[in-house]
Amino acid sequence: MIIVPRPTARTVERLSARWRSLSRAQRVGAALLTALVLLLAVLLPVVAGRSPAPSGAPPPSSAPPSSAPPGAPPSSVPPTPSAPESPGGAVSPLTGLPGGAGRILAVKVDNIVNARPQTGLGAADVVYAIEVEGGLSRFLAVYDSNHLPPGDSIGPVRSARESDLPVLQQYGKVDFAYSGAQTKFLPVLARADLFNCSPAQDNSFFRGRWDVPPFNQYVVPSGILQHFPDAAAARDVGFRFGPAPAGGAPADTLTARMPAASFTFTWSPGEGRYLVSIDGKPAGTTDSGRLGASSTGACSYRRHAFTTGPVPASMSQSASRRWA
Repeated sequence: MIIVPRPTARTVERLSARWRSLSRAQRVGAALLTALVLLLAVLLPVVAGRSPAPSGAPPPSSAPPSSAPPGAPPSSVPPTPSAPESPGGAVSPLTGLPGGAGRILAVKVDNIVNARPQTGLGAADVVYAIEVEGGLSRFLAVYDSNHLPPGDSIGPVRSARESDLPVLQQYGKVDFAYSGAQTKFLPVLARADLFNCSPAQDNSFFRGRWDVPPFNQYVVPSGILQHFPDAAAARDVGFRFGPAPAGGAPADTLTARMPAASFTFTWSPGEGRYLVSIDGKPAGTTDSGRLGASSTGACSYRRHAFTTGPVPASMSQSASRRWA
């Protein structure tokens, strides 16, 4: 608090006489100076970012400096919780990766030269290369619903074949997306223990703006899984993940051949996976780059099972770093 003493009569008379002795210009200058001092007295507390505290107000408390790193959320806001771990340390029976088992969607994908590069093939949990007429090949790609392509598109989609049924049987009643089938095979598909998801049953298909039919039909996997929600969950179909079994020999490259197709797997130390070549050329995808079969150390993290000839009802695959 500022206390101003009350002026006496003699003091007032002395000040008045001194004021009358000033010239007009001096009086104006004194008045301006007084006004400037009063203005600064009002503005300085505002510029300092605070107003004078009222009488009796407690002094502001100074909080200790925070030890949180730059960019951390304020202590009053709880941090975003991390995703819970899989109960019981569950792993996918198809990849060996941590996580629960999603529902299964199988898609028949073309592999003729006009259909390359494919879309969404790199996200599949398992890929079967199956021989078709003329010694050519087509893919049967199996997806866990938790591992769909980021672009939500798979293709080009082609027609189903009889050889697809024994492969899919081991997975249970799954969603099967294909473009069509031969007339005589349609009744067999209708009786099969699977959910038929062709354009005749669902509208989750579209034509791309490139290439020409039949090499430009694609499917939206999330649409299929939404319209056919009762597909079986991923289960053990015989894949084994762990140290390489006894016997065999390490191999840096391996080639599987069909009459009119070949698949070569070449180990890449830099990428830690096998890179796939089809018919002697690097196999790529439109959405995930080079196609490969990944493995790290003695654990198989992503494995594409390419088979030729008759397709067995079940397959067993070691998780060795290199195929023998």
